[in-house]
Amino acid sequence: MIRRVLIGAALIAVSTAAFAVGPGDPASVENVDGRNYDADGVPTYTIAEDGTVDWPTYSGFRRYHAECHVCHGPDGMGSSYAPALVESAANIDYYQFYEVVVNGKQDVGTGQANQVMPAFGTNPNVMCYLDDIYTYLRARAQGGLPRGRPAKKEAKTDAFVEAENACMGG
Repeated sequence: MIRRVLIGAALIAVSTAAFAVGPGDPASVENVDGRNYDADGVPTYTIAEDGTVDWPTYSGFRRYHAECHVCHGPDGMGSSYAPALVESAANIDYYQFYEVVVNGKQDVGTGQANQVMPAFGTNPNVMCYLDDIYTYLRARAQGGLPRGRPAKKEAKTDAFVEAENACMGG
């Protein structure tokens, strides 16, 4: 019995430690037109030693504060209205994040369906920048980016301008 308890505790500790810095290794292994991807092909961030963030992470900061912070608080730290997305980004993967943002989330355990988070799947101000928002929150969750506006950023590439114009219909 004690052995089972110890093994269970060890498994919980290992699984908790695995998610303490977010799902997956955030190291960029590929850069495509200025966007970084980890070994699993998931968008990730890069931050230079001098604190310069890649353009998508900076863009994610801007878009997060334009669309998400009203409910989820500044810098992803949560509010009395909605949870800290920094914590969520540390515990869910990119695909779960994408699903919740696109389709919203309901609380169905109360006997009636209550909208917890609205769906943003038709909002181009969110969807055109969803990978950017994710990389920003991932950088915050994994400790790579402190609170506040990043002091230094890479330049916005022509590829980002083209993609933004195409997505926004411009």
